[in-house]
Amino acid sequence: MNWLPHVTVAAVIEQNGKFLMVEETSNGQLVFNQPAGHLDEGETLLQAVSRETLEETAWHFTAEYLVGVYLWTGEHNGITYVRFCYAGQVSTHEPNRELDDGILAAHWLSRDELSAKADQLRSPMVLQCIDDYLAGKRIALDSITHLLPPAG
Repeated sequence: MNWLPHVTVAAVIEQNGKFLMVEETSNGQLVFNQPAGHLDEGETLLQAVSRETLEETAWHFTAEYLVGVYLWTGEHNGITYVRFCYAGQVSTHEPNRELDDGILAAHWLSRDELSAKADQLRSPMVLQCIDDYLAGKRIALDSITHLLPPAG
């Protein structure tokens, strides 16, 4: 058997009670998700979450802590995902930057607005990450050690 989980990262970013979310298409459906995506070869989890946030929202993101690690298997595709969800702040915005394929727009939405779109959330991890963030879950960034080969 050649089973491998997909390692992903996500960013929870709150400003004035609203969360930075992406509106995207997935399997032909309109869905909402945190800025999120797959870990690329040779990058750290922190590099991945910053890159994905920039590519999907045009905002520069700095992680402050890890909210949690989530394991979920998609009902429709049978793929198991391991999500590392970080929380932090955005700084510079590049409004003219082209967003990743499939990303329609970035929105600031409240927890209640997201709950009202429950049938349009990409996965149950979306609200779980926000709820864990709102519950005060915080894991220090140095809790994860990256042992990558030297560049070159």
